[in-house]
Parts: sequence; C-alpha cells; structure tokens
Amino acid sequence: MDDEPERTKRWEGGYERTWEVLKEDESGSLKASIEDILFKAKRKRIFEHHGQVRLGMMRHLYVVVDGSRTMEDQDLKPTRLTCTLKVFILDNLLRQLRFKFLLRNPRKHTAALKKAVDMSCLGEPSLYNALNLAAQTLKHMPGHTSREVLVIFSSLTTCDPSNIYDLIKSLKAVKIRVSIIGLSAEVRVCTVLARETGGTYHVILDESHYRELLMHHVSPPPASSSSESSLIRMGFPQHTIASLTDQDAKPSFSMAQLENSNDPGLTLGGYFCPQCRAKYCELPVECKVCGLTLVSAPHLARSYHHLFPLDAFQEVPLEQYVGERYCQGCHGEITDQHVYICKVCQSAFCVECDLFAHDTLHCCPGCIHKHPAPPCV
Repeated sequence: MDDEPERTKRWEGGYERTWEVLKEDESGSLKASIEDILFKAKRKRIFEHHGQVRLGMMRHLYVVVDGSRTMEDQDLKPTRLTCTLKVFILDNLLRQLRFKFLLRNPRKHTAALKKAVDMSCLGEPSLYNALNLAAQTLKHMPGHTSREVLVIFSSLTTCDPSNIYDLIKSLKAVKIRVSIIGLSAEVRVCTVLARETGGTYHVILDESHYRELLMHHVSPPPASSSSESSLIRMGFPQHTIASLTDQDAKPSFSMAQLENSNDPGLTLGGYFCPQCRAKYCELPVECKVCGLTLVSAPHLARSYHHLFPLDAFQEVPLEQYVGERYCQGCHGEITDQHVYICKVCQSAFCVECDLFAHDTLHCCPGCIHKHPAPPCV
C-alpha cells in the first residue's frame, strides 16, 4: 500500500507550452480564454452525472471538519473555519444533503455549525481517530446502502495513536469510501487513503473552487458492482393532531425525548409508526422500537433527480444555430459561444440557464411549459 503507482507529476513531465492555452483576443485581453476554462469546468460536472450509471438510493455519510490551529489561517477570508461554515450554512448544503436518511434533522446540524463560528481552533488533527470513530458506526450499516466519509482537511500533518495504514486496510475491507477536500496542499497519506477506499481527493484553489468541490459530493456516488440489492420496508405515517374537544385524546411524549430533552414535551399530535404506534415529531427517522424506516413522499422525491437526472442539452455553436437567438429560460439574448438545446422540446437556452436547469431545477423549463401538470381537482 505504501508503494504509490507510477504516474508522472506535472513538473516531472515533458516540456509543455502551457501558456499556449491562454490566447489574447483582438483587444489583447485574456478574459475570453479564462472564461472558456471556467465554463468547461462547469460543463464537466453536468456530463459526469449522465449515462447508464447505477446509483444508491440510501446513503450514510459522515462529514469530518478539521478543527486544528491551521483552520485559523486567513488565505480563505476571513478564516478557513469561517469560510467552511459559511459554505455549509449560506449555500444551504445541509438541506441538499437531507435526502440521506442518516441526516435526521438539518436544523440541529445547522445550529451546531453556527455555534462553531466562535470555536477556538487548537492543536493538531487526527485522521486516525476521526476515521475510526466513523467506521464504528458505518461498518454496521446494511450492505445495500453506501458508507461514506467526507473529510475537510486543513492541516499538513496528522497526529495518530496507531498505524493509519492498518486502518485504511480495515476501511477498505468493510467498503467505507473516504473522500477528502484539502485546504492547504496535497498530503500523501490522504492520496493513499482516497485511492485505496475508492474515494476522491482534491485540493482547493480558491473559495469558488471550494464550493464546486463540495457540491460535487451532494450527488450520490455510483454504486459498485458488489453492492447488495434488498427490498426495504418503509412506513409512511401521516401527521395527526388530536382535537382539543376530544375527551379521549391524551398528550404523549415523542421518542425523540430519549435523545434530546430540548424537543417539545407532551403534545397531542405527531407521526405515529404504522407498525408499533411509536410517536415522532418529524421525519425521516428510524423507529427506535421496531426499526422501521419512517419517511414521507417528499423525502423520496428529493432523491428522484439523482437517480434519474435531466439529460444534458445538445451543445450547438452559435453561428450554426438557425433559430431565434433568445433564451427560453431568462428570455434574454443569447450572446455565448454556444446554444444549448433540449433534446425533447427543442427549446434553446443560454449557458447560465442550462446550468441552473441541471443544478437547481432538475427539469427543463421548456418541457414544463409545453406539458404542464394537470390542474388539481
């Protein structure tokens, strides 16, 4: 495992004229070349999630955030820690991760992150302790679910109580996938860790690149050929509230009181498990009495666009496009180098609306306009 496979580093490779990638326009500006590089990077993410790829329906994900003294560095403004928390909170990343059933209540996680803004970052991190803690839970997860760890790693060192390469072998044996986002520079142990467990390892360039890398982990990874297939029993309880005039109605505690005494106390309503009638205040949750997974239809709908993503639009050079050059999304004039056409409704879009449709809407505005949903009765 210690022997890294042969690969040529960029500085070890042959003579390259890397400056030829950047070309000046008629006014002598490099802006057009830089915008083209950024544009291709955005389009790459769209094409990565299309095709006949098998994705997992249920994910179990641990997010490990480095809390060492290096998080106080100010190369990300105002500090690495504040920038990280801002990306998670302001970009609503936890809400987008909610379709993962392990994430019970995003509000609790968001509140904990807000408290961490004033946290003092001290000492050195320990990859071994963090991964070992996550593995103690993930190794017991069912074989038909994914087992993932995402590490936000800021330090260039790790203080481990034991041999981390033995732990990497254990993670690989129980099929735990570890991905790392580095905030400083490439660390060899992180490279080996990601490679052996089937994860990814990237080092950020700036704050915008940081967001791009985090958004890449919102989509579920492809399921391996060895993943088990299993029927999952689920319950879909309706929220019921007893009437105050009902003489037989009795207030009761929620099962959430077993873990958090700050939750509401005695209430008349809630979600009742259809199998054992245990009461819960919110979904999704796994019943603590009978083990049944309790969800609602919207929770399953959130994962639909990951399993069946919107097909990539056809890219046509602007000079070859013969239709009207205005976007069906924003109704603005298309001035980009390419026009993006939906293969179903043949509507034309600009690059920004193309990215918005695939990253946020997950559906084509032109198709919705031509085939609207039936009116409610």
